[in-house]
Amino acid sequence: MTTPARVALVTGGSGGIGTAICQRLAKDGMKVVANHHPSEQEAAAAWKREQADVGFEIDTIAADVSSFEDCAQMVATLKQSYGPVAVLVNCAGITRDKTFKKMEEAQWRAVIDVNLTSAFNVTRNVWEDMLGAGFGRIVNISSVNGQRGQFGQANYAAAKAGMHGITMSLAQEGAAKGITVNTVSPGYVETAMTKAMRDDVRDAIVATVPMRRMAQPEEIASAVAFLVADENGYITGINLAVNGGLFIH
Repeated sequence: MTTPARVALVTGGSGGIGTAICQRLAKDGMKVVANHHPSEQEAAAAWKREQADVGFEIDTIAADVSSFEDCAQMVATLKQSYGPVAVLVNCAGITRDKTFKKMEEAQWRAVIDVNLTSAFNVTRNVWEDMLGAGFGRIVNISSVNGQRGQFGQANYAAAKAGMHGITMSLAQEGAAKGITVNTVSPGYVETAMTKAMRDDVRDAIVATVPMRRMAQPEEIASAVAFLVADENGYITGINLAVNGGLFIH
């Protein structure tokens, strides 16, 4: 009898880093579902076709991860279609950069809600099934700027630092139940967004990185794959930096 594939949910799964994570987990034999915002329905359908064209059967599901009710419905739908979520990667994120003097409450709240509160909203809705199964793998995607701060990113840095706070607490709560919870903190990653930067801006960023390059999305995905692997069930509560030496602690 064939063991059914583990169900993996990746929030923000159609983004640059999210896509690489989805592809890697699918390659590792999981049934992967990529979450996207309800406003991105057409783009998500096109993304799903693109994945199929390169050999990846990845499903998509819409939910506003800043809404607890949306997340509850998303997880219930996934459970009905594929079974309970065994692997969760909280990867959804946005930026609303402004110096603190100019930052408006709406810009603060939007980033905190999408980048941090979402980790509660989604994780809370899969947590009990993981406890019941005696198995779970959760990876929260943070950022080097959650470790060191960044000019003009008080909202983003606060949210990303908070992601590891959740990790450390849930790691303790899930440890005896076979659930591991870890953080991956990327540095600068070569995505469509960073490729669109002006050359001089991009070069200035790369010059600050000891390895003198940005990460490839696949390198972030490799770190996630390592942490969610069955054989790595004794690793929990860590913050795995993948930043080319940009911040060493």
